[in-house]
Amino acid sequence: MAEAWSEHVRFAITLAAILNPFAAIPFFLVVTHGDPGSRPRVAAAAAVTVACVLVLSALAGDSVLTLAGTSLGAFRVAGGIVLLLMGLSMLGAQPGPVRQTREEASVAAQQSSIAVVPLGIPLVAGPGSITAVIVQMQRGAGAGHLAAVLACIAAVSLACWLALRFAEAIGRTLGPLGLNVVSRLLGLLLAAVAIEMMANGVKQLFPGLAD
Repeated sequence: MAEAWSEHVRFAITLAAILNPFAAIPFFLVVTHGDPGSRPRVAAAAAVTVACVLVLSALAGDSVLTLAGTSLGAFRVAGGIVLLLMGLSMLGAQPGPVRQTREEASVAAQQSSIAVVPLGIPLVAGPGSITAVIVQMQRGAGAGHLAAVLACIAAVSLACWLALRFAEAIGRTLGPLGLNVVSRLLGLLLAAVAIEMMANGVKQLFPGLAD
Protein backbone atom coordinates (compact mmCIF):
# COMPACT_ATOMS: atom_id res chain seq x y z
CA MET A 1 0.00 0.00 0.00
CA ALA A 2 2.77 2.43 0.96
CA GLU A 3 4.65 1.62 -2.25
CA ALA A 4 1.54 2.23 -4.37
CA TRP A 5 0.89 5.53 -2.57
CA SER A 6 4.48 6.61 -3.15
CA GLU A 7 4.26 5.74 -6.84
CA HIS A 8 1.09 7.80 -7.33
CA VAL A 9 2.53 10.77 -5.45
CA ARG A 10 5.56 10.58 -7.69
CA PHE A 11 3.29 10.44 -10.73
CA ALA A 12 1.40 13.54 -9.58
CA ILE A 13 4.66 15.45 -9.10
CA THR A 14 5.93 14.33 -12.50
CA LEU A 15 2.66 15.29 -14.18
CA ALA A 16 2.77 18.71 -12.53
CA ALA A 17 6.31 19.21 -13.83
CA ILE A 18 5.25 18.20 -17.34
CA LEU A 19 2.23 20.49 -17.39
CA ASN A 20 4.27 23.32 -15.85
CA PRO A 21 1.53 25.98 -15.73
CA PHE A 22 4.17 28.54 -14.69
CA ALA A 23 5.51 28.41 -18.24
CA ALA A 24 2.06 29.36 -19.53
CA ILE A 25 1.67 32.37 -17.23
CA PRO A 26 3.42 34.93 -19.50
CA PHE A 27 1.41 33.71 -22.51
CA PHE A 28 -1.81 33.77 -20.48
CA LEU A 29 -1.22 37.34 -19.30
CA VAL A 30 -0.36 38.58 -22.78
CA VAL A 31 -3.36 37.09 -24.60
CA THR A 32 -5.80 38.27 -21.90
CA HIS A 33 -4.23 41.72 -21.55
CA GLY A 34 -7.01 43.38 -23.52
CA ASP A 35 -9.73 41.87 -21.30
CA PRO A 36 -8.44 41.24 -17.76
CA GLY A 37 -11.98 40.51 -16.59
CA SER A 38 -12.02 37.34 -18.69
CA ARG A 39 -9.03 35.81 -16.92
CA PRO A 40 -10.98 33.80 -14.31
CA ARG A 41 -13.20 32.31 -17.03
CA VAL A 42 -10.28 31.54 -19.33
CA ALA A 43 -8.31 29.96 -16.45
CA ALA A 44 -11.25 27.74 -15.50
CA ALA A 45 -11.88 26.67 -19.11
CA ALA A 46 -8.19 25.86 -19.64
CA ALA A 47 -8.05 23.75 -16.45
CA VAL A 48 -11.20 21.84 -17.43
CA THR A 49 -9.71 21.22 -20.88
CA VAL A 50 -6.53 19.84 -19.32
CA ALA A 51 -8.53 17.56 -17.02
CA CYS A 52 -10.72 16.26 -19.87
CA VAL A 53 -7.76 15.53 -22.14
CA LEU A 54 -5.88 13.63 -19.43
CA VAL A 55 -8.93 11.69 -18.22
CA LEU A 56 -9.65 10.65 -21.80
CA SER A 57 -6.02 9.56 -22.16
CA ALA A 58 -6.30 7.47 -18.99
CA LEU A 59 -9.50 5.78 -20.14
CA ALA A 60 -8.63 5.26 -23.80
CA GLY A 61 -4.85 4.99 -23.72
CA ASP A 62 -4.79 1.20 -23.59
CA SER A 63 -7.12 0.97 -26.59
CA VAL A 64 -4.90 3.39 -28.51
CA LEU A 65 -1.83 1.21 -27.92
CA THR A 66 -3.75 -1.91 -28.93
CA LEU A 67 -5.11 -0.36 -32.12
CA ALA A 68 -1.70 1.01 -33.05
CA GLY A 69 -0.06 -2.33 -32.37
CA THR A 70 2.59 -0.58 -30.26
CA SER A 71 4.27 -2.22 -27.29
CA LEU A 72 4.53 -0.42 -23.97
CA GLY A 73 8.32 -0.55 -24.22
CA ALA A 74 8.36 1.27 -27.55
CA PHE A 75 5.85 3.80 -26.25
CA ARG A 76 7.99 4.44 -23.19
CA VAL A 77 11.09 5.09 -25.31
CA ALA A 78 9.18 7.42 -27.64
CA GLY A 79 7.48 9.15 -24.73
CA GLY A 80 10.79 9.53 -22.93
CA ILE A 81 12.26 11.26 -25.97
CA VAL A 82 9.31 13.69 -26.03
CA LEU A 83 9.70 14.42 -22.32
CA LEU A 84 13.46 14.87 -22.69
CA LEU A 85 12.96 17.42 -25.47
CA MET A 86 10.46 19.27 -23.27
CA GLY A 87 12.84 19.15 -20.31
CA LEU A 88 15.73 20.51 -22.36
CA SER A 89 13.51 23.33 -23.65
CA MET A 90 12.46 24.16 -20.09
CA LEU A 91 16.10 24.20 -18.98
CA GLY A 92 16.55 26.93 -21.58
CA ALA A 93 13.42 28.69 -20.25
CA GLN A 94 11.74 28.21 -23.64
CA PRO A 95 8.32 26.62 -24.30
CA GLY A 96 9.76 24.56 -27.17
CA PRO A 97 8.09 23.29 -30.36
CA VAL A 98 6.75 20.19 -28.58
CA ARG A 99 4.44 22.41 -26.56
CA GLN A 100 3.60 25.06 -29.13
CA THR A 101 4.85 25.96 -32.59
CA ARG A 102 5.36 29.51 -33.82
CA GLU A 103 2.34 29.12 -36.10
CA GLU A 104 0.12 28.16 -33.15
CA ALA A 105 1.37 31.13 -31.15
CA SER A 106 0.64 33.43 -34.08
CA VAL A 107 -2.89 32.08 -34.50
CA ALA A 108 -3.52 32.34 -30.75
CA ALA A 109 -2.71 36.03 -30.80
CA GLN A 110 -5.59 36.53 -33.25
CA GLN A 111 -8.16 34.35 -31.48
CA SER A 112 -10.85 35.75 -29.22
CA SER A 113 -11.01 32.55 -27.17
CA ILE A 114 -7.78 30.71 -26.40
CA ALA A 115 -8.76 28.73 -23.31
CA VAL A 116 -9.05 25.41 -25.13
CA VAL A 117 -6.54 25.87 -27.96
CA PRO A 118 -3.70 26.59 -27.62
CA LEU A 119 -3.69 27.32 -23.87
CA GLY A 120 -5.29 24.08 -22.67
CA ILE A 121 -3.97 22.10 -25.64
CA PRO A 122 -1.06 21.89 -26.39
CA LEU A 123 0.59 24.60 -24.26
CA VAL A 124 -0.34 23.00 -20.91
CA ALA A 125 -1.64 19.51 -21.77
CA GLY A 126 0.42 18.21 -24.67
CA PRO A 127 2.08 15.02 -25.90
CA GLY A 128 4.26 14.76 -22.81
CA SER A 129 1.43 14.73 -20.27
CA ILE A 130 -0.68 12.39 -22.41
CA THR A 131 2.25 9.99 -22.66
CA ALA A 132 2.85 10.11 -18.90
CA VAL A 133 -0.79 9.29 -18.15
CA ILE A 134 -0.89 6.35 -20.57
CA VAL A 135 2.35 4.92 -19.17
CA GLN A 136 1.10 5.32 -15.59
CA MET A 137 -2.12 3.47 -16.44
CA GLN A 138 -0.03 0.53 -17.69
CA ARG A 139 1.72 0.24 -14.31
CA GLY A 140 -1.34 -1.10 -12.52
CA ALA A 141 -4.80 -2.54 -12.93
CA GLY A 142 -8.19 -2.43 -11.30
CA ALA A 143 -10.61 0.24 -10.19
CA GLY A 144 -8.33 1.36 -7.35
CA HIS A 145 -5.44 2.14 -9.68
CA LEU A 146 -7.73 4.00 -12.09
CA ALA A 147 -9.23 6.01 -9.22
CA ALA A 148 -5.76 6.96 -7.97
CA VAL A 149 -4.66 8.11 -11.43
CA LEU A 150 -7.84 10.14 -11.87
CA ALA A 151 -7.33 11.69 -8.44
CA CYS A 152 -3.80 12.72 -9.42
CA ILE A 153 -5.15 14.25 -12.64
CA ALA A 154 -7.81 16.15 -10.69
CA ALA A 155 -5.25 17.47 -8.20
CA VAL A 156 -2.83 18.62 -10.88
CA SER A 157 -5.63 20.19 -12.94
CA LEU A 158 -6.70 22.09 -9.83
CA ALA A 159 -3.12 23.28 -9.40
CA CYS A 160 -3.12 24.48 -13.03
CA TRP A 161 -6.33 26.41 -12.41
CA LEU A 162 -4.87 28.06 -9.31
CA ALA A 163 -1.68 29.01 -11.17
CA LEU A 164 -3.62 30.61 -14.03
CA ARG A 165 -6.31 32.11 -11.78
CA PHE A 166 -3.67 33.96 -9.82
CA ALA A 167 -1.28 34.37 -12.75
CA GLU A 168 -1.12 38.13 -12.42
CA ALA A 169 -0.09 37.98 -8.76
CA ILE A 170 2.37 35.13 -9.39
CA GLY A 171 3.91 36.91 -12.36
CA ARG A 172 4.23 40.13 -10.38
CA THR A 173 5.77 38.35 -7.37
CA LEU A 174 8.24 36.08 -9.16
CA GLY A 175 8.94 38.27 -12.16
CA PRO A 176 10.40 36.93 -15.42
CA LEU A 177 13.57 35.76 -13.66
CA GLY A 178 11.67 33.84 -10.99
CA LEU A 179 9.41 32.16 -13.53
CA ASN A 180 12.47 31.12 -15.53
CA VAL A 181 14.13 29.65 -12.43
CA VAL A 182 11.02 27.59 -11.62
CA SER A 183 10.80 26.44 -15.25
CA ARG A 184 14.46 25.35 -15.24
CA LEU A 185 14.08 23.39 -11.99
CA LEU A 186 11.01 21.59 -13.36
CA GLY A 187 12.90 20.99 -16.61
CA LEU A 188 15.72 19.28 -14.74
CA LEU A 189 13.23 17.03 -12.94
CA LEU A 190 11.49 16.27 -16.22
CA ALA A 191 14.76 15.36 -17.97
CA ALA A 192 15.58 12.88 -15.19
CA VAL A 193 12.12 11.30 -15.45
CA ALA A 194 12.49 11.09 -19.24
CA ILE A 195 15.80 9.24 -19.00
CA GLU A 196 14.35 6.75 -16.52
CA MET A 197 11.31 6.21 -18.76
CA MET A 198 13.54 5.55 -21.79
CA ALA A 199 15.73 3.17 -19.77
CA ASN A 200 12.70 1.14 -18.66
CA GLY A 201 11.42 1.08 -22.22
CA VAL A 202 14.73 -0.19 -23.57
CA LYS A 203 14.75 -2.96 -20.91
CA GLN A 204 11.28 -4.03 -22.05
CA LEU A 205 12.31 -4.05 -25.70
CA PHE A 206 15.60 -5.84 -24.99
CA PRO A 207 15.14 -8.01 -21.83
CA GLY A 208 18.72 -9.27 -22.09
CA LEU A 209 19.99 -5.82 -21.10
CA ALA A 210 18.38 -6.14 -17.69
CA ASP A 211 20.53 -9.15 -16.76
